[in-house]
Amino acid sequence: MPNEIFPGLFQIEVPLPESPLQSLNSYVIRGRDRHLIIDTGFNRQECLDAMLDGLRQIDIDLNQCDFFITHLHADHFGLVSRLATKSSQIFFSRPDAELMETWEGFEPMIAYGGQNGYPENELRAALSQHPGNRYGTDWIPALKTLSDGDVIPAGDYQFRCIETPGHTLGHICLYEPDHKLLISGDHILGDITPNIQCWSDHQNPLKSYLESLVKTAALDVTHVLPGHRRLFNGFQKRIQELTDHHHTRLKEVSSILAGGPMTAYAVASRMRWNIRCNSWSDFPVAPKWFATGEALSHLRYLEFQQQIGRLSQNGQTLYRNLT
Repeated sequence: MPNEIFPGLFQIEVPLPESPLQSLNSYVIRGRDRHLIIDTGFNRQECLDAMLDGLRQIDIDLNQCDFFITHLHADHFGLVSRLATKSSQIFFSRPDAELMETWEGFEPMIAYGGQNGYPENELRAALSQHPGNRYGTDWIPALKTLSDGDVIPAGDYQFRCIETPGHTLGHICLYEPDHKLLISGDHILGDITPNIQCWSDHQNPLKSYLESLVKTAALDVTHVLPGHRRLFNGFQKRIQELTDHHHTRLKEVSSILAGGPMTAYAVASRMRWNIRCNSWSDFPVAPKWFATGEALSHLRYLEFQQQIGRLSQNGQTLYRNLT
């Protein structure tokens, strides 16, 4: 049975098979004439069944539903194409929409990974097996793009869009000031650390993420409704924990580079990860991909801060401490 968190605001737990995230929190706001569904799950039957069953239990007709998607990842966006009807509006961010519109496949990421030490055959295997790749949307429906400060009325709620780039370039949270609640997507999670990856020399996602944490910390929030795992309070405390986590990671990366120049893949292999494996070689391909992307985001941050530099060796990029 969906959980009614506030009057007319429900949580539907959508299973995410094959994903360590386990499930997605989809939020449904019941209105008088139109309803709003926030995030949807993978484009696979288990997710569709859970969504349809949850909507049926709270008497929600899809023909009266609009959708807000916090960001482009398949566990949030993938199912919307099977739920939306001809009358649905689908609210989304412009930066993430542009990424989907200009999508060239995984080849640029594979090439960049190879340049940074990730064996290309392993990266291809990681991307082909990852459920986010296998269970994305069938098609991209028409999107109504939103910007920072835009307001979405839904039922008795007035949600304000808060742009929070970092986890993705166009991630958006929804803030409801009267109820002091934040629907945080994957920007702030209570039990796990949001994955901040970098796969381009033109990006500095960790800098964006840390700035987004500062931005959201200014909000008056009592209740956090995240995209995964438990709902929680202690908003300011959690922001500080996430900030501290990344600064600890930055120190760890600098310490690893004290051993000499190395690729991002090699740095990732020496970082500490919360996974039950005896060694880096035992990591499954998908977690190894996430770990390398995380290592790259911290390396790029340090490089922008001019604390580390790079050199090229045999067609690969090696990073080194400058101090």
